[in-house]
Amino acid sequence: MRIPAHSVCTAIRDDIVSGVFERGSRLTEEVLARRYGVSRVPVREALRTLESEGFVVTRRHAGACVAEPTEQEAADLLEIRMLLEPLGAARAAQRRTEAHLKVLRGLVRLGQERVRRGEGEDLRSLGGWFHETLAQASASPALIALLTQLRHKITWMYAVEHPARPADSWAEHGAIVDAVARGDAERARVLAAQHAERATAAHRLRRTDRPGRTTGPARVRTSQHSVNIAGVRH
Repeated sequence: MRIPAHSVCTAIRDDIVSGVFERGSRLTEEVLARRYGVSRVPVREALRTLESEGFVVTRRHAGACVAEPTEQEAADLLEIRMLLEPLGAARAAQRRTEAHLKVLRGLVRLGQERVRRGEGEDLRSLGGWFHETLAQASASPALIALLTQLRHKITWMYAVEHPARPADSWAEHGAIVDAVARGDAERARVLAAQHAERATAAHRLRRTDRPGRTTGPARVRTSQHSVNIAGVRH
């Protein structure tokens, strides 16, 4: 059985985003293959993909290392998101299916219910599912891929404060869904732009504890685990 490189790529990316592998640390094929229980071939392919996405860089005499984005690069991501999310909402208004609407409305109901009950623990994950579903409703594979990559990178680079008025945030989600349901692309675009602009204010750049450190082997903060290969064909 050959483990797909995209499964290994997802596992490494998740560990980078969650901070298992520190910024600037080396990512050796041997260590990664042992960690995920795979051969070095899918690891090599995964590292190439992650380099193209900006999570990994190749350095002379060090090999593959976790990237260390600058503050300007991080700021650019938020600006790009503020351009792409409104486009995704406008496309969703034109291309969404009833299944998309059902999921979006269900997420809005759940979010608003959690707010009323004062249960804020999973509001962030619900918000993430909402924006992921909205992107999927655009039916644009290129746009979906870009927005997904942006979400991963922004999660990696930023900590997000809970909104002071979560009810307002979920009311905005609801208004976006209403515009999407009506097929009003321009209204959906405007509402999504306003929502993205307000949400950006809650982002605080994550600081590394040792800026400018040398690139030693990756420090792994969790136990070794295998790649999830459910669904992989033999």
